[in-house]
Amino acid sequence: MNIADEVKYAKTIGISGHVRPDGDCVGSVMGLYLYLKKSLPKAQIDIYLEQPADIFNCICDIDKICSDFSTEKEFDAYFALDCNLERLGEAEHIFKKAEKRINIDHHISNPGCGLLNFLEPERSSTCELLYELMDKSQIDEEIAKALYIGIIHDTGVFQYSNTSPRTLEIASELIKFGFDFSKIISETFYEKTYLQSQIMGRAILESIRFMGGKCIFSIVSKKNMDFYMVTPKDLDGIVNQLMSVKGVECAIFMYETKPMEYKVSMRSGGHVDVADVAVRFGGGGHVRAAGCTMHGTHHDVINNLAVYIEEQLKEE
Repeated sequence: MNIADEVKYAKTIGISGHVRPDGDCVGSVMGLYLYLKKSLPKAQIDIYLEQPADIFNCICDIDKICSDFSTEKEFDAYFALDCNLERLGEAEHIFKKAEKRINIDHHISNPGCGLLNFLEPERSSTCELLYELMDKSQIDEEIAKALYIGIIHDTGVFQYSNTSPRTLEIASELIKFGFDFSKIISETFYEKTYLQSQIMGRAILESIRFMGGKCIFSIVSKKNMDFYMVTPKDLDGIVNQLMSVKGVECAIFMYETKPMEYKVSMRSGGHVDVADVAVRFGGGGHVRAAGCTMHGTHHDVINNLAVYIEEQLKEE
């Protein structure tokens, strides 16, 4: 299949991903942008996305991203990648006005928000799915690099259970293009600034285990974020670090976005379906990685989540 065929008559094409874009979101948005730019050179292609973290500056044309969502353009075709309608954030109104709306995603909680939907929850990442939808003869080094970044970020560099034999086959095809994949893994996934290391250290130091040590949670307040001068982008990786604690089956990390509001990220070792928990609070994700936004005190948030986590652990 060639995804470009679905929009080959479009003169204007838009692309967006979810709020607070992670590696798979950025990789899929930029990979598709570069692919369509090459396949459909006469089309005008625009990207609307919140500004990605600086670690993704190695991706070609990352500076083409527009983070001003006030446009009144009506696109012939528009792609929503790695998310459902609600997680498009400020880009939702642009997507809704497009003549042809296409949703490409791998999250099990996404029912599909396009007139055309490519939804495959068994895929490791949206970047993996996009690779399958591309004409392989049109993929070049820069497209391959963007897709590879998305795959390594959503698989934890091939550590997570969503990594399949096909995922590794695709990764091997992508690195054949010759980019420095080792450097990409180091600089975009593992490398942290001193401030990022400090806030992660504090989050781990102040973490609390409960349910007999099977669950762990940590919170970063807005006050502490301001003290360390960090943004939400600097908090990536904390929940995964919490999940690495021996004996933990479910990790919860949340940070304060405004008074009585928290962005929650959850990870599971397999005994808890955190997507099921997140959906109950308006979020979503994967069985082992999910998130949502919740309101109340941090005690309210943990208590509400714990009810459904404990149910699953007791069943297990």
